[in-house]
Amino acid sequence: MLTFEHVCKRYPDAGDALVDVSFGLSRGEMAFLTGRSGAGKSTLLKLIAMMEQCSRGNILLDGRNITRISERKIPYLRRNLGLIFQDYKLLNDRTVFDNVALPLIVSGFSHQDISRRVRASLDKVSLLGKERKYPLALSGGEQQRVGIARAIVNKPKLILADEPTGNLDPELSAEVMNMFEQFMQVGVTVLIATHDLELVNRLGHRVLTLDKGRLIVS
Repeated sequence: MLTFEHVCKRYPDAGDALVDVSFGLSRGEMAFLTGRSGAGKSTLLKLIAMMEQCSRGNILLDGRNITRISERKIPYLRRNLGLIFQDYKLLNDRTVFDNVALPLIVSGFSHQDISRRVRASLDKVSLLGKERKYPLALSGGEQQRVGIARAIVNKPKLILADEPTGNLDPELSAEVMNMFEQFMQVGVTVLIATHDLELVNRLGHRVLTLDKGRLIVS
């Protein structure tokens, strides 16, 4: 599903962020990406989401080399990705429904399909019934679940989560991870960047560890 082949990323002013990184994730596999701050975790996720371009190497997503696609095709690539962030990145002046619907609106879905898919996504994260509320009226855990609903509404093949439990207490963190495991069980590949080693060790999934841009455990 996802393959890195000798991937490097160098910033002109900051030097090497990733150095000769190679690994592969299968369809329906869940893995954690760990390492200290500055190790390259966020950079790696940005390369997959085409927010950054790698300096050298190849990244294959579902068999397609995404390092060679044109800029105009990047939005279509991202339709196969679900992106989840620590700070939620919700639009506070839009309802829960509108936040979750945004990827579908951008993709040109019909109103009927948008309504059906949004309600199904909210149901999966136990927020059905709160679609008319605004993000600031929700708890932190509920806001993160809105972010998860938005990430899965397009039925992505790959979910990328950057510190998704960083602002949550242990109980809510466990709930979020349980959701990710449910997605994995229906064939979605999940890659989660996290500092929470206790959570990583408890769940027992594969661990990719970065140290100064190099992959030291895979």
